Amino acid sequence: MDRNDNLCGWKDNSRSHDGLNVNIAAQRESHITAPVLTNNNITGNVQIIHYATGITGHHPNTRNERTQTSVRRSVLLKYKEQIRNEYQYVTEYNSLPGEHVLLCDRYIQPLIIQKHRDQKEREEEITSRGETFQQVLGSRSAQESIGLNTLFNPDSRGISPGAVILQGNSGNGKSFTVQKMVMDWASDLYRTKFDIVFHLKCKEISYSSSRTSLVELLSYNCCLTSDQISAILQQSSERVLFLVDGFDELKNTEDIYRMSPPTDPNQKAPPEVTLCALLRGHILRESCLLVTTRSTAIDTLKNVLKEPHSFNEIVGFSEKAVEEYFKKFFQNDRLFRKGYEYVRANETLLTACSIPVICWIICTVIRERLDDGADVTSGLETTTSIYVDFLCTLLHHHSQDLGQSVPTLVKSLGKLAEKGILAQQVLFDEKTVNEMVSDPAGSPFLCKFLFKKRIHQETMFSFMHLSFQEFFTALYYLILDEHESKKKLTQIFSIHKYPNIVEYSAPRFAAVVHFIFGLLNGNTRHTLLERFGLLVHSNMRDHLKKWIFEEMTNSYSERTLFFFHCLYELHEADFVKEITEAWPSVFIYNTVLRRTDCWVLLYCAQCCQCIKELLLSYCKLTSEKLAIIGPVLHKFRSVRIPSSDEDLSDSDLGVMMQNLTRGQTIRSQSVEIHKCGNLVNALCLTIDEELSSVLIMGMSEDVFRVSLSFPSSELISTDWTNFFRMLRRTGRGALLFLLSSLSAQKLELGLNILTKAWADSILSFTRDCPRLTEISLEADSLLEEAVSVLQNSQPRPGCTLTFQGFIKKSSDQCTDQQVKIHLNKRGFSMETLRNPLFRD
Repeated sequence: MDRNDNLCGWKDNSRSHDGLNVNIAAQRESHITAPVLTNNNITGNVQIIHYATGITGHHPNTRNERTQTSVRRSVLLKYKEQIRNEYQYVTEYNSLPGEHVLLCDRYIQPLIIQKHRDQKEREEEITSRGETFQQVLGSRSAQESIGLNTLFNPDSRGISPGAVILQGNSGNGKSFTVQKMVMDWASDLYRTKFDIVFHLKCKEISYSSSRTSLVELLSYNCCLTSDQISAILQQSSERVLFLVDGFDELKNTEDIYRMSPPTDPNQKAPPEVTLCALLRGHILRESCLLVTTRSTAIDTLKNVLKEPHSFNEIVGFSEKAVEEYFKKFFQNDRLFRKGYEYVRANETLLTACSIPVICWIICTVIRERLDDGADVTSGLETTTSIYVDFLCTLLHHHSQDLGQSVPTLVKSLGKLAEKGILAQQVLFDEKTVNEMVSDPAGSPFLCKFLFKKRIHQETMFSFMHLSFQEFFTALYYLILDEHESKKKLTQIFSIHKYPNIVEYSAPRFAAVVHFIFGLLNGNTRHTLLERFGLLVHSNMRDHLKKWIFEEMTNSYSERTLFFFHCLYELHEADFVKEITEAWPSVFIYNTVLRRTDCWVLLYCAQCCQCIKELLLSYCKLTSEKLAIIGPVLHKFRSVRIPSSDEDLSDSDLGVMMQNLTRGQTIRSQSVEIHKCGNLVNALCLTIDEELSSVLIMGMSEDVFRVSLSFPSSELISTDWTNFFRMLRRTGRGALLFLLSSLSAQKLELGLNILTKAWADSILSFTRDCPRLTEISLEADSLLEEAVSVLQNSQPRPGCTLTFQGFIKKSSDQCTDQQVKIHLNKRGFSMETLRNPLFRD
């Protein structure tokens, strides 16, 4: 028996006579509502018959009924087949005619939470970045996220919603999610819950101006006829699901509130009135609804949606979902790794990737660059360029009937954004927004929230994230008239002359300046002007250049990285080359170097022929980061890298040295590597055109200094990994390896004690290393037995040896006599340098 609230009509064909058969049957497409037979004495066979399918109980086993059921099943199967054929594909924003992508190759379920977040939670999400943002998102989603198949489940009180609100920001995947739900139903994943699902797109409904019934709206985009749809709706409406996508795009006319709403699926009215009659429950009250909307239209929707309804919000992608999206998009592990690791290294992009459409933009750009043969690791795209692509996508696809020009909209949003940046504010009250932005509900870049405040509700607005607020602030500064634009830039740049202000008072201005540089890129300016009439004055670049040259003298660690990020965002080689080659020293000290910082250094160095100095001091330079900047280290005249044993392995340093020597483009270079472990080791490499040298400090407990001079041609053929591995060894064998591997011509050696064994080894070196022409040794002590070995030796002709130190009769008895010994082709000679009463 049907559970309808209203008795639409039923026919009583019964008679209360003993021995007669009694039938109570509903007419075709009518309903029987809980019939109760009282004060009757009925005997014989009693049948209560309803012809709707899906109703439990006895059905007459007539040929007519079986035929109707078979026809209905056939119709639904045909409908599902049509949906599967159509909905298995998605058309992307840049798809050419005939190009399609499988839905299963793009769709990743975003995080959906079934609650309203309070003001503190909103502010925390809006202001956090990168991994912190994902942690905030992840901690909540782990406890609160729900699946698509649970949206209509009963709540904690056992009440099942007749309508479900699915709210989400622009580009957050609302339409994709609806398409996935329709596809899942057609694939029988929703078979037990809904007999049929209809998909209504508010954007298409708004294009229609003629009076239309619900049945006609449903028939526009499906293979079912109006008669078939009408029959299905009247048989079991509680098992019908309507998916209404994009309520915020529905024309909000006075007719919705003024006209008497239709109550029958075949009754005609303006299309928006017909749809709202369905939402209110005036038509097919027992049907189920799922409505997607942006937050800016949520207060309008709640006033026209039947009760009980539940609220759900698409929050976006978690970091795991971002990773899964990249995997699905590329379907190639190598390309996936390149793209995903690039995004993970960029805090701003990782945060923005919670918005699914930005994931698509980034993946599309990466694929395009790879198709063109570009190396992703050379610096994919600037953060600004991704945000401009997002701006273009939303303005073109996610907004209609703005009621104002794009420049007017962008200026008003920029003014609001600047107000918040200056006040360090991310949530705006309704009065402020209405004063500054015309029709904020129509802007695809703003979010609207309702918060409880005592016994009232308070409406607040925000940008999607703080980074978008920073982006619109920068864009606003640059599209003002030239005089005002220069004035704004002068004000914001003056803040950066004072590091304490930058670091503590206004940290958000750093990102604004990065966006300013990025928006001055030539291609970006052309895109904004051609597509939306947004004029960014190109001569602002000269203003930026002057500012950077003035700031070079204050280029301490954090500011150096800040300026190089600015140059990277501008992404114009000639400008970057002029600034970088004039930079006095790329000095980064005691700062954790991120992968994005390494990509920035890589790009800026690639634009140059020669840079003066690079100092990376105690900045956690891991092997992964070293691999990024390695290909451009040879462009610095001086490279100094103090590090710890935990930072870099021997293999890492070996690879670095190979990069330095194989890509050599400058005539001379100085390289210093300090490794702090159990012993303090320092390696200083001096590269010249013909003769190079390496100085090693703290090689072992016995050897405190080794300096080798060798032909520069040996730099390329040397196995530098083994070289650094040998530095960890002690004894004379390690030194012999270094001498032979570099074909050393000159050796300077610092020892604690020159023993007889060391004297024998040094003489052996002269025979085993034929290119060795000079050995100079300085020791704290020279044992007499070692001196005796030297005195009786026959050195190789062409090799001169010099020894200096205090004579020691034994290991524990030292004299006050400091000598200098010469050993050459003329033989052995020794001179006394001094004979003080006490050694210094």
